Amino acid sequence: MKFPSASALVFVASSLGFSPLFGAQTTIFQRSQTAEEREGKEKAKAESKVKNFGAPLRQRTLSGNVTLDEAVTLALRQNPDVLRSVREIERVHGQIVEVRAQALPHLGVTGSFTNTDPHLTMVGIPGAFIQRNAWTIALELRQAIYAGGQVSSAIAVAKLSQGAAYYNLRDVLDRTVSEVRKQFAQVLVTAALIDVAQESVELAAKQLADTKNRFAAGTVPRFNVLRAEVELASVKPVLIRAKNDSLIARLQLAKILGLDAAPDGKPTFECIGELRVEKQSLALPDALSLGRALRPFLKSQREQILIEKERITIAQAGFKPRLDANANYQVRMNPRTGNLGDSLNGYFLGVTGRWNIFDSFETVGQVSQARARFDSALVTYQDSVQQVELEVQRAFADLQQYRETIESQQKNVQQALEALRLAQERLAAGAGTQLEVLDARVALTRARNTELQAQGDYVRALAEFDRATGITTVYSETFKDPLSILSRRILRQAPPDSIPPVDSIKPKKK
Repeated sequence: MKFPSASALVFVASSLGFSPLFGAQTTIFQRSQTAEEREGKEKAKAESKVKNFGAPLRQRTLSGNVTLDEAVTLALRQNPDVLRSVREIERVHGQIVEVRAQALPHLGVTGSFTNTDPHLTMVGIPGAFIQRNAWTIALELRQAIYAGGQVSSAIAVAKLSQGAAYYNLRDVLDRTVSEVRKQFAQVLVTAALIDVAQESVELAAKQLADTKNRFAAGTVPRFNVLRAEVELASVKPVLIRAKNDSLIARLQLAKILGLDAAPDGKPTFECIGELRVEKQSLALPDALSLGRALRPFLKSQREQILIEKERITIAQAGFKPRLDANANYQVRMNPRTGNLGDSLNGYFLGVTGRWNIFDSFETVGQVSQARARFDSALVTYQDSVQQVELEVQRAFADLQQYRETIESQQKNVQQALEALRLAQERLAAGAGTQLEVLDARVALTRARNTELQAQGDYVRALAEFDRATGITTVYSETFKDPLSILSRRILRQAPPDSIPPVDSIKPKKK
């Protein structure tokens, strides 16, 4: 299955510039409106503005047939989790701008004007005079010279946080693609189960009609007719339940796609496609290595370790001095003349230093906390690696289980079909019983349901396996990841059918 490549991620970021997915043209018909209609429209418009305030425009409904690639594209554009992750990247970018300001010069203008009451100008000494009016305007420039590595480490933390947010977005994208694939498969399975249940109802109805004809001819007792009627009534709830399961599956898919509920409670779109059981030929050791190398979740954890390392440097800056350079150019009123229009101007340069000789072990406590957070990040990363390995192993085991189940049930369906044919022929020849036909039909329905469920489970397990190993999507890296060499080697050695192509955003053609 082909899913978002590096260009697709750029597409997601650009598409989240908050333009609608599909353009819409509306024809406005001019007609007379009552006061109540105008009031209602104005109220709805106001509520819409409040509802959409600060949120990107999104497609609220979807009609017609929908393929898997269209569903994935729509989910990447407007899934709430994706939108929140993009907002987090924007927030961290603002944090970088804020922290970087500590290393850049700060320029400011200050001014003051004072007017003193005449009763306060006399100090009790004849001839003494205090200036009543005074004004000052100053232009000040401040620049940090040395902060013990605190500023540079803070900038590094902000940039690493942006990288972690980017990897979190990638993880959300992978999860979103996986969830869409799983739920889309569930929709297809429930739709197929409706067909199986409908066929079962039709077979039961046909069996009832045939039994009634035989009863009318006097070849079977009334008991056979009652048994056929009971059997028909018993399979109808299965059909009703299958239709309800299909409705719920489509509603859940609509939620993942960020679509609004339809007024009548039923989705307005239909999923088209077929369940295809594609072979997965990756060996478990290679799958585990890919999971450790490609999972954005682990990349984010590695960024967090580097962040905590930089924070130790920030805490240790409390042991070191801080130097700031100051430059000031000032214009003020001449105090000798007392004339508001007479001024003096000049500048001064200076360096301000501060060094905490003893801070009651405050810095020691901060360094201790930073080291503890660093050790905790290492433990968290090790636990995350084990979690990824568990997810890969579980998905790998599920794929084997469901594939074996499918193979066994495919043969079972053929045998059940043959058994039903023989039972019907025996009944028609008078050598069999109605119970044999009913049992054969139930066995056929059960085998088909099991096969369909196994196919759906396999497709969902494959989606989870692709997410767990990180091969669902590929992204362009802005740095040299040492584990990328390992992942490229494994992908080159893997069989062609084991790794989904990632050079396009479209899924495999059905």
